[in-house]
Amino acid sequence: MKKTKAVTIDGRVMHIRREKYYWSDFFLALPAVLLLVLITYYPILELIRISFTDWRLTMTSAPEYVGWKNWTWLFTAKTSIRYLLNSLQVTLVYTVCNIAIDLGFGMLFAHLFNHLTRPFAAMRALVFMPRYIAMSSCGIIFLWMLNTDYGVINKMLEYLGMTEHLNWLGDDNLAMVSILMLTGWHGVGYCMMIYLSALLGISRDYYEASSLDGATGLQQFRYITLPLLSPTTLFLFITTFISSMKVYQSVDVMTGGGPRNKTAVMVYYIYDLAFNDNRIDRSAVTALLFFVILLVVTVSTMRITNRNVHYEA
Repeated sequence: MKKTKAVTIDGRVMHIRREKYYWSDFFLALPAVLLLVLITYYPILELIRISFTDWRLTMTSAPEYVGWKNWTWLFTAKTSIRYLLNSLQVTLVYTVCNIAIDLGFGMLFAHLFNHLTRPFAAMRALVFMPRYIAMSSCGIIFLWMLNTDYGVINKMLEYLGMTEHLNWLGDDNLAMVSILMLTGWHGVGYCMMIYLSALLGISRDYYEASSLDGATGLQQFRYITLPLLSPTTLFLFITTFISSMKVYQSVDVMTGGGPRNKTAVMVYYIYDLAFNDNRIDRSAVTALLFFVILLVVTVSTMRITNRNVHYEA
């Protein structure tokens, strides 16, 4: 291969060195690659190393390597299996419900507020505004609203005729509902704005042509809007799925994993192993297992749903 390449530009012959431009492109991307390795891949490798050690927070000496002992504990100890399966089940239930709430209400609000006027812009801003508030602050607000004795929600239900106050955060069946109310209120606005942007990008020609053919509004939504929104739905599904599986702040602030581990999601269980049980090694093993599960489910979901995604171009 020649070291230089002759290129004619505006009648002038210029010789370009391929190696020079290749290495310059590489070095331009090198800082970003190094940063990615430092904050992503290095922690994963360090987590793998920790999983093969006997590391407790209370230790004063250096941790010793114990081989597969922690992995054996994870898959054989009765308490580990019970808490692990419970955390996976709680996380899965939360994820399914949160995806349904965020994507369902997000699409609904996007259709309701799909008007470029000031009143509708104000309503869109009101729905989207919770996104700007930190989840920890939102959790404190909902702690007050859902209080059993003087919470505003129970007071409203009392005015409607319900005499018995609901224990939103202490009841086994209502604790997860309370967290879903918080995360749904916080995340619906984002899905609404993404769906609204996608709706504005759909050509009106499709709807006009279908109207001439006698299509109803429901048929237009079924055969035009939904297929053309499928790339957006896939994007929101994947991002909402990952964020839902990694939920932590709302659980930590509102319920602390209770009552009776009914809201002990996977990330909270990992945190509990590390900082309450002082077992960094077991926490690392559980985190790696959760990472593999999340990776496999995400890739499988993308491969399956990509077949039903319609790209207009």
